[in-house]
Amino acid sequence: MAAPRIAVVDYHKGNLLSVVRSLNDVGATAQATDDSEQILGADAVVVPGVGAFEDAMSYLNESGEAEAICDAASRGVPFLGICLGLHVLFGRGQERSDGQAGDWVDGLGILPGSVTRLESGRLKVPHVGWNQIHLTEHGRQCALYDGIPEGANVYFTHSFALADDVEEDVVATRTHYTRSFASGVWANNVYGVQFHPEKSSTTGLTILRNFVQLIGK
Repeated sequence: MAAPRIAVVDYHKGNLLSVVRSLNDVGATAQATDDSEQILGADAVVVPGVGAFEDAMSYLNESGEAEAICDAASRGVPFLGICLGLHVLFGRGQERSDGQAGDWVDGLGILPGSVTRLESGRLKVPHVGWNQIHLTEHGRQCALYDGIPEGANVYFTHSFALADDVEEDVVATRTHYTRSFASGVWANNVYGVQFHPEKSSTTGLTILRNFVQLIGK
């Protein structure tokens, strides 16, 4: 069976090579692209976590990539959002171009819910480093986490996270840092993670390998 072709969506806000390289290492043929036709024709789509919500959505809308992503997801094409790529899956976010919280910005709206800032206090924000993911009952049924133990450590770097209005039946994992937030979601062919699997050592590569393997199914 040929390696699945994965379009890694490029919205010109950072280096995507680590995501592309990791996907290729676990059996895919991945390529960074800003071409809507390549996104539409791919076997799977990955939106990586680079930049700010407002900037990302502005570029995705202007380039036509947003329409291509939504079309692919609606057709059942496997989709994975990483960090900011998870955020833009949802209906709205507060993150402005300067990284601060502001007025709501519309997301892709593939899933209902909001993205809000982590409140600093005793703990510093952004949340950077290793932290645990706790599988929900829904998450234990999710193929993305096959072979991943409860409480596994993965790598985070973010100041914003999903809010409490995210529907509980799509939450696959939870993590706590300043507050409890959904660190993984799953709805049919749509997957999203708050952490960076490409930076999460063996655990992260297992998650990416699971994603590649479920594409053919």
